[in-house]
Amino acid sequence: MAKQSAGILLYRRKAKKLEVFLGHPGGPFWAKKDLGSWSVPKGEYLDGEEPLQAAIREFEEETGYRPAGDFIQLTTIRQKGHKTVHCWAVAGDLDPEKIVSNDFEMEWPPRSGKMKSFPEIDRAAWFSVEEAREKILERQAAFIDELVQMIDE
Repeated sequence: MAKQSAGILLYRRKAKKLEVFLGHPGGPFWAKKDLGSWSVPKGEYLDGEEPLQAAIREFEEETGYRPAGDFIQLTTIRQKGHKTVHCWAVAGDLDPEKIVSNDFEMEWPPRSGKMKSFPEIDRAAWFSVEEAREKILERQAAFIDELVQMIDE
């Protein structure tokens, strides 16, 4: 069965312009990548776990901020690696300089036998819709497009 993950697309209006909050994945594979590598904060969930609750939990684990409000369910996508991503948009605001992300462990360098810890998200930022479309993983851009249509910028 394909992996499933759930995430939150946080948005706000600043000077009447729509902005979205994205996270940059931590770890050595993403360290030098920028365009097309940012993501909605998200994570995998288990069968039987409510996807929206998993999305809220994952957002909080990766940023230290617990989103709340009127969650808008967006159309599910399938990423290139066949992972299914469920996403909800919600209005909110947080300081990206103050995020606190949980860590994950992986063998690094490869085949070294040494485990190293990395943050799930090494940085986060608010982006205009135009900037976000360039920064976000290609398939996740659909979340931004749908949000723009729904809240009619």
